[in-house]
Amino acid sequence: MKKTLLALAFVGALTISCKEKTEDKVDAAADAVGTEMTDAVDSTAAAVDKAADSTAAKVEDAVEAGAAKVEEGAKEIKEAVKK
Repeated sequence: MKKTLLALAFVGALTISCKEKTEDKVDAAADAVGTEMTDAVDSTAAAVDKAADSTAAKVEDAVEAGAAKVEEGAKEIKEAVKK
């Protein structure tokens, strides 16, 4: 009877200590996932900002080129009217 009680006590103690280690591992994994998600969001935000800046610069260049062509066309029409 003593051996059975000791065996049950040993198994109970083992289960409790394993449970605490598992909880610690789960907490550590949750923290790691949170950190990775934060890093992913930050890097995605940086990439979006970079793409937006690049697109804005391209649009600005296209607008300037379009304006130059409109001015050139206006000069040609003005000269044609003078003739």
